[in-house]
Amino acid sequence: MLLKGLEVAPSQICGSIRIVPLIRRKIRGDLRLQRRNYDAKYSIVSLEDDMQYMSYIPHGMVMSWNDDGSAVANIGANIIKKDGKSGKSGRNVQVMQRMAKRETKNSLRFLPLHLAMEGFLSLYFNAPKIAWEEYSRYALTYGLGCRSEYSYSGRAIVGLEEALRVFEIHPNQVGVLIYVADALASAFVVSIPEDYLCLHYNLLEDFYGELIYQYASLYDKTYEMSLSIDDKKVNNLADLRSAVAKMRSNWATFHQEVMSTGLIGRSVKSKTVYTAGRFELQRFMTNVNSPLDVNNENHIGEVILRDNGEVEYLHTYRLSQQQINRVYYLGKLDENNWNISQTAKALLRTDEEFILIMEELGFGYLFAQQLRDKARKKVFK
Repeated sequence: MLLKGLEVAPSQICGSIRIVPLIRRKIRGDLRLQRRNYDAKYSIVSLEDDMQYMSYIPHGMVMSWNDDGSAVANIGANIIKKDGKSGKSGRNVQVMQRMAKRETKNSLRFLPLHLAMEGFLSLYFNAPKIAWEEYSRYALTYGLGCRSEYSYSGRAIVGLEEALRVFEIHPNQVGVLIYVADALASAFVVSIPEDYLCLHYNLLEDFYGELIYQYASLYDKTYEMSLSIDDKKVNNLADLRSAVAKMRSNWATFHQEVMSTGLIGRSVKSKTVYTAGRFELQRFMTNVNSPLDVNNENHIGEVILRDNGEVEYLHTYRLSQQQINRVYYLGKLDENNWNISQTAKALLRTDEEFILIMEELGFGYLFAQQLRDKARKKVFK
C-alpha cells in the first residue's frame, strides 16, 4: 500500500494521540466523498447468497465522480436520502441492500470500514469441500456459520475527541494518519480538502480495535521525537526555506519508513468492489501468509485508486492479534484443503496442538466433540 499523490506533514500531539496530516498538492475535484447520516441503532445489510451483515452503522459515504475530469459540484456535506427501509422496530433497525450500491449514473453509496470488515468476516467462510470425518455436522453444513467481531467506537478511545478538537488543519490537507501511543490506529484520506473539513469528526464515529482501545487507556503520552533547524546554518531566507524543506522531508521519511511499515509499503490482498470510470473502489487486507506476518501489525481497509495509481480515498482498521491469528490459521487450513493432519504438519504442530489452537481462537465448534476431547486429554495429560 503506497500513498501515491500524498505528502506527509509534521505530526501534532495531544496526550497519547499523534495525528499526522496528509497533504495533496494537485487537487482535481473530479471525485467527491460526502456523508450520509443514519439514525437507526442497528443496521442489517443484505449480501449475496442470502447472507446478512449486522452492525451499528452511523453513516454511509456517497462517492460522486465525473467521467470527463471536470469538477463535481458540491451538494453539501450531508446527503439526505432514505437509504433502505425501517424494520419492525421502526427507527431502531434499518435494512439496506449491499455494502456498495450505485444510485445514479455517477454516484455510489458505500458503507465505510464495514465494507472492509464484511470482507474480513467472509474469509474462508464456506464449509470444507471434502466431508472429512473430523468435522462437526454443523461445520460440514454451514461452514464457519455466524461470525462476529467486536470493536470500539472512536468516542471510547481516550483522548481522541480532544485531539481532533485542537488539531490544526493544514491548507490542502485531505487526510490523516492516527497513532495511539505511537501505534498506527487508522489512515483516513479523501479526495479534496473541502470534503476533509466536513468529514474530520467522522473519525469519532469510526470503530477501532482492542489494541488501540487498550493503548489509549494505558498510556497518556507518546514517545518524544523532535526535529529542529540548526540556526548556525541559516544565514538568509533561502537557507531557511531549504532547512524547513529538509525537515519536512525527514518527517515524511520517518513516518512512512519507520512508524507506518505495517501498512505503508506492505503487500496487500485486494478485491475490486466497483469500477467508476477512471476510479476503482477496492477493499484490502495486508498479507498474512507467514509467522513473520502474523507477528507484525496488520490492517484491513478500503481504497479508491485513480487509474494512475493515486490514492483518492483510504480508510483502514488495525486488526487485533486474535483477529490476525484467526485469519492465519484459517488460511493454513484452507491451503491444505481442510485436512487437519496436513495443516498441523505444515505448521510444525501435532494434530492435537492444532485443534487446541483453533479452540482458543473460537473455532472449536468446527470439529467433532470426540476429537476435541481427545486433543485435550493428550495435550494436558
